[in-house]
Amino acid sequence: MGAVRMQGNALQYDVIVLGGGAAGLFCAAVAGARGRRVLVLEKANKVGKKILMSGGGRCNFTNYFVGADNYICGNPHFCKAALSRYTQWDFIALVERYGIAYEERRHGQLFCVHSAADILAMLLAECEQAGVDIVTRCDVRSVQATTGQPGAYAVEYVQGVKGDAVRQRAGCASLVVATGALSIPTLGGSGLGYELAAQFSLPLTERRAGLVPFMFSDATKALCERLAGIALEVEVSCNGRSFTENMLFTHRGISGPVILQISNYWHPGDAIAVNLLPALDAAQWLLDSKRGHGNILLRTLLQQQLPKALVGELQAQWWPQEAARKLADFSDQRLREVAALLGNWRLKPVGTEGYRTAEVTLGGVDTAAISSKTMEARNRSGLYFIGEVLDVSGHLGGYNFQWAWSSAFSAGQVV
Repeated sequence: MGAVRMQGNALQYDVIVLGGGAAGLFCAAVAGARGRRVLVLEKANKVGKKILMSGGGRCNFTNYFVGADNYICGNPHFCKAALSRYTQWDFIALVERYGIAYEERRHGQLFCVHSAADILAMLLAECEQAGVDIVTRCDVRSVQATTGQPGAYAVEYVQGVKGDAVRQRAGCASLVVATGALSIPTLGGSGLGYELAAQFSLPLTERRAGLVPFMFSDATKALCERLAGIALEVEVSCNGRSFTENMLFTHRGISGPVILQISNYWHPGDAIAVNLLPALDAAQWLLDSKRGHGNILLRTLLQQQLPKALVGELQAQWWPQEAARKLADFSDQRLREVAALLGNWRLKPVGTEGYRTAEVTLGGVDTAAISSKTMEARNRSGLYFIGEVLDVSGHLGGYNFQWAWSSAFSAGQVV
């Protein structure tokens, strides 16, 4: 590992990585292991904040089942090259090499048994072994291409806090933008990556919050408030996509894994369809129950499958005049109507909770302008974009971390 050179009053590196999150740290470690001199600049007071809070503090670091269909991108084929170059099995092998205990949960999701801090410690150990320099509390002020040197960049930044801040300048042959996106700004999300893309004439796609809870107004909001804290497994559909997982009522609307998943496919003005009994043929169940248990009330039967408070709310909406009617006194047609409502409860969100709670940002740097093999900008030698700043967003379940590892590895192998 060669020493960092001074050129004038600027530090000179082979690679500067902007952003000390999952993608940035892993890319730095991969590049450093190749003998590259690497500097990571992170604006927060410590690296990896989003890693530490992910998965409820257990970090859902990848998934056993990873494919391009788990991602949303303007070009559905773009992520295939990176995902095949560095797979979930490669990252699992790294986790196992460090002796990190992990467990499988539903749908192939892998979580740390103990703490997300284990993954961050592993990444930092890899960076240390590779001689990577990491500097926190960095506010990047400008990035310029060095005149007459294709692929060379100068980064000016202020390092430190008010009253103890120092203006610095560093140069590099390869600049990696791993700044994340707009989601959860309290953990370091920002629009810097988009500003740099625009500066260097890379196109951007429309951005919006993804993997985010829904909010409602008026009567539906009041209903959600009354049911806040209740969770149940449902199937939710919107725009041709469906997911089955838990839904949670909150004081603002609805959340839970199934809502976060479907939010990626929802657009303002759309309704979502909720199947409250995804494991049952609701109509057949109601008709069979009428014949076998005709003396019970409809709400009593439904409480066998759904939370009591929810059944009460549905009764007030859908069969208030028949609340005291026994099941045997319902016509078959009426029960089929109720079954149709249970299987297709239409809800129209007024919006989402936005970037404040969104786990990802949909959209970003247009992948048409990026090499799928190296993550290098097609129009700008030595400039790379990795991780969430790109127009690649994964489903819930470890897919966004796997994209961070795969895209970081692709760039780290060539910078």
